[in-house]
Amino acid sequence: MSTLSVRQVRRRFLLLHGLRWLPSGLMIPVMILLMQERGLSLSQIGLVSVAQGLVVLALELPTGGLADALGRRPVLLTAWGLGLASLVLFAVADSFALFFVVWALQGVFRALDSGPLESWYVDATLAADPDARYEPGLGHAGTVIGLSISAGALLSGGLVALGPIGPVSALTVPVLVAVALQALGLVALLVLLVEVRPVRDVGALRASVVEAPRMVGQAIGLLRRSRVLLALVAVELFWGFGMVTFESLLPVRLAEVVGDADAAAALLGPASSAAWLASAAGAALTPLLLRWPGGAASAALLRVVQGATVVGMGLFAGPVGVLVAYLTCYAVHGASNPLHMGLLHRQVDGPYRTSVISLNSMMGQPGFAVGAVLLTAIADTSGVSTAMLVGAVVLAVAAPLYLPAWRAGRGAAAPGDAAPAGPTGDPGAHPDPARPDAVAGDRTVGPATGPGGGPAVGETSAAR
Repeated sequence: MSTLSVRQVRRRFLLLHGLRWLPSGLMIPVMILLMQERGLSLSQIGLVSVAQGLVVLALELPTGGLADALGRRPVLLTAWGLGLASLVLFAVADSFALFFVVWALQGVFRALDSGPLESWYVDATLAADPDARYEPGLGHAGTVIGLSISAGALLSGGLVALGPIGPVSALTVPVLVAVALQALGLVALLVLLVEVRPVRDVGALRASVVEAPRMVGQAIGLLRRSRVLLALVAVELFWGFGMVTFESLLPVRLAEVVGDADAAAALLGPASSAAWLASAAGAALTPLLLRWPGGAASAALLRVVQGATVVGMGLFAGPVGVLVAYLTCYAVHGASNPLHMGLLHRQVDGPYRTSVISLNSMMGQPGFAVGAVLLTAIADTSGVSTAMLVGAVVLAVAAPLYLPAWRAGRGAAAPGDAAPAGPTGDPGAHPDPARPDAVAGDRTVGPATGPGGGPAVGETSAAR
């Protein structure tokens, strides 16, 4: 897979992760407010954001299978190039139609970007050392994402506070800086991501495209065979819906309590920075939460706690109360991501890893799309606070979906458990009993693959 050492793989993975999310940090404080500044209502913003969800829903699985069949590097290069194009268009968009195109491009970007970098890291690490533990790197990735988005959001708030630059509005300046950073990330990806694969000609490319649907079918087969995997993927449906509250509605809620959009954007910059530092701190708690009360139990509890923080954002009076709840929400979010993805990774091995990650991400898209339309409509008609309360309930009711993983984990140490067959009938290996979340009774693997697993961390939904 790679001639890099385990340490080199981890360093490159974390650096590329940071460059991937730094532009997102710049966009978070200004994205919704800039669309409002350019004439879109909350309902229209909800509708244009549906373009992203629909595109991701259509492309998530095919692109995940394509990454497994063709290679992670070419797919990521294409994804980051499209991400750059979407930011350039966002900088000049001034109509519903153009913003719709922006979000559609973002959908293609996210579909292609979902999973390949993480899968490259896991497979490159195991290629360098089959006995290496890749979970710490995945946990560190959550910390890096938090730090990167935090730095980007802080920079964004500072740029907005400086005011307009000539004809460029204060809310547009961070977008232009995000364009430059996205271009830098694309160059770094080209240089740093090394993937050893057979030489590909046009015929091989065609074969890879043909192979992608088969690999997608195998991944879906894993979903049918594993009630644990099915329940974990279903969590994303509720999680995606609820993310609309702190991703799209929070800037509007803050502008509501502050009384001015530009002042709210300037305040949201450092607040977002602090929130992602809190997210990074939450991700750093992963080892502690895995030891007690355990991965599945912690993930379920955090779903309820996150719902409670959204209630606080919707009901607290004044910016201080709203921002305290916001920071707490992101701390919970940062802790939840590695736990959820750790449980997910342990359900699949080998060449189907990206496809299953794509399945998980795909489920969040219809949830986010429905939430964007429904919650923004509720916000326009009944108020932002009411919309946030609805989103909070949806976040919390996902908690029981972690029960299958919890039950399977408790039974993993029972003697005599039989390993289930892989999607083509090959028997799967028993999990490593030394790993805390290994599952014996409901574990699924791809054909001709060895045992694996491990703990990724959305913008927030995208960071997952």
